Amino acid sequence: MATDNTNTVNLTINGINWGGWKSVSISAGLERLARDFTLAITWKWPGATIQRPPEAGQKCQVWIGNDLVLTGYIYATPIQYDGNSITLAVSGRSLTSDLVDCSAITEGDKKGQWRQQELTQIVTDLCKPYNITVIDQTKLEEQKKQAIQAAQIAAGVATPQQSQKKKDTLADHTIEPGESVFDSINRLLNIYRDFATDDGYGRLVIAKVASAGYASNELVLGENILNGSSELDFSNTYSEYRVLAQSSQNSKVKGETNDPRAPRKRVLIIQQNGQVTNEKAEERANWEASHRMGKALEANYTINGWRQSTGQLWIPNTIVRVRDKLIGFDRDMLIMEVNYTLDDRGMLTHLRVAPPEAALPKPEKPKKRVKVKGVDGFDYLIPPDYVPPKE
Repeated sequence: MATDNTNTVNLTINGINWGGWKSVSISAGLERLARDFTLAITWKWPGATIQRPPEAGQKCQVWIGNDLVLTGYIYATPIQYDGNSITLAVSGRSLTSDLVDCSAITEGDKKGQWRQQELTQIVTDLCKPYNITVIDQTKLEEQKKQAIQAAQIAAGVATPQQSQKKKDTLADHTIEPGESVFDSINRLLNIYRDFATDDGYGRLVIAKVASAGYASNELVLGENILNGSSELDFSNTYSEYRVLAQSSQNSKVKGETNDPRAPRKRVLIIQQNGQVTNEKAEERANWEASHRMGKALEANYTINGWRQSTGQLWIPNTIVRVRDKLIGFDRDMLIMEVNYTLDDRGMLTHLRVAPPEAALPKPEKPKKRVKVKGVDGFDYLIPPDYVPPKE
């Protein structure tokens, strides 16, 4: 059973907790890299004992109960008052905000260029000037798989040939003048089907889509959904995607794919920066098709409370089942962004969700479409290899 302080929000600076916040907004998401927060408290005149806010630039942590949700810096301490009250606020962002705001530079003899370097090492080099730690979650997942395979070999249920170590991804990369660290990292990771986000410790995390697992609760119209919305805007989807690039031998590289879900001929040509292979260009083309169609089905939902029935916070990069007959969804969706708020409406969680293909690249060529009936109102837009969940 949750204790009274389960959802107490504390701002910790130099070991000192600042609490009593009457207004809270804490946001985290897959596409933003840097989490942010705004905390505020209001005193009534007269006789108010005003406590001066922390100073901008201080390092801080934001906690919800015992969950560390953000490590970063205070950016602003706005003050607002009138004849009745005084409101003091503190806002800030994750340590990784420097990667979003600041230009990509390198130290030592790197000179902004890498040739056949391990992917994680390039990202680490880009983050080093700003003292940001890099966690490669994809490597941890691979090590876990290898440990399981080793145990299977020891038990005689697998052979060494089935447990060959996956080679670390090697890449070429060059910083483009004036680009931010985040843009440079994103440009690199887009090719290799990974993405960068942050965690509660302010570290940059290289991750795979949906690696945080499944949510314990569903989002269901008529049960826990307070309000919902979706633009259902398909103006950025196309029937054909062509990616043009250059190879290391200075020859022309091309990758293309067709998306039969588009109702008429619409062609998009993309110039891929950097030197890539035909295979990588085709992967980018497939990524564009999947990502754009998934983004067209994004939706926003608001629910009561910050935690699921298990006591776990709602977090990004988890899969949640959405059952919304009004919009037309009955499918697994990826939580793209979470915003915890506290105001006069109470304690709410705002979720932005989308089909996993909005963030999950599809390197294979589109398969022959198989009509799957009775999934939801957008079954004609589901991926061709989709397998409906068992009831």
